[in-house]
Amino acid sequence: MKLKSVTGKTPLALDDDDARVRGRVETGKALAKATDEEVDRISDLQRVFYADARHALLIVLQGRDAAGKDGTVRHVFSAVNPQGCSVTSFKVPTDLEKSHDFLWRIHQAVPARGMFGIFNRSHYEDVLVPRVHEWISRAECERRYREIVEFERMLSAQGTVILKFMLHISADEQKRRLNERLTNPKKNWKFRAGDLDDRERWDAFTEAYRDALRETSTKDAPWFVVPADDKKVRNWLIAKTIAERLDTLDLRYPEADPSIKGIEIV
Repeated sequence: MKLKSVTGKTPLALDDDDARVRGRVETGKALAKATDEEVDRISDLQRVFYADARHALLIVLQGRDAAGKDGTVRHVFSAVNPQGCSVTSFKVPTDLEKSHDFLWRIHQAVPARGMFGIFNRSHYEDVLVPRVHEWISRAECERRYREIVEFERMLSAQGTVILKFMLHISADEQKRRLNERLTNPKKNWKFRAGDLDDRERWDAFTEAYRDALRETSTKDAPWFVVPADDKKVRNWLIAKTIAERLDTLDLRYPEADPSIKGIEIV
């Protein structure tokens, strides 16, 4: 099984059933082994990716509250060298950020060539949330879709490889995870009252995600919907997708500087 990118022909109901894997996948030790292999593959590819320095990698993680964005970062990138990777979480814009265009703060966090960059929530927050809360008009929403597509096209043209993952969980699974945050002292700090406000707007967020994915999934920056009720399957699918994309880049170590040839170390 592998994730397929969203296209105009992709059915996007985003129902609860879509949060669970359809078809046969490995389980138990076999799934853990398969995930470890993909994680190690990413680690090996990162070494040459960093040395090659012709590309940057931008991973966008979006999803409802408790969808597993933090867990994805923790597991999928567990073997990555921290020196070649950055993680950025975009929260409510500051007054300074609000005084600029909505992509201003995003562009500053885009990874340099040779680097992996992970957005834990992203520029899509500035379309999804304002739309659901009706802070922007539908016309403004459509304009932001177009600006995002052009922004991502520009990044791609400059060597940034973009992969976008929408972590899709069911209402029941979100309820279970939010209750765990309430009852587990080690997870209390993750809970915020606003999570429940957004949960009450479940259908509105579903519609907003459906439109955003369709409007902004392109060849340059494809969206993948990840069935995320099962955390272990989620991690395997994302790791496999990233490793396979990196494998297509014809990565190579740079040629040695001619000036070092013939040098003898005594």
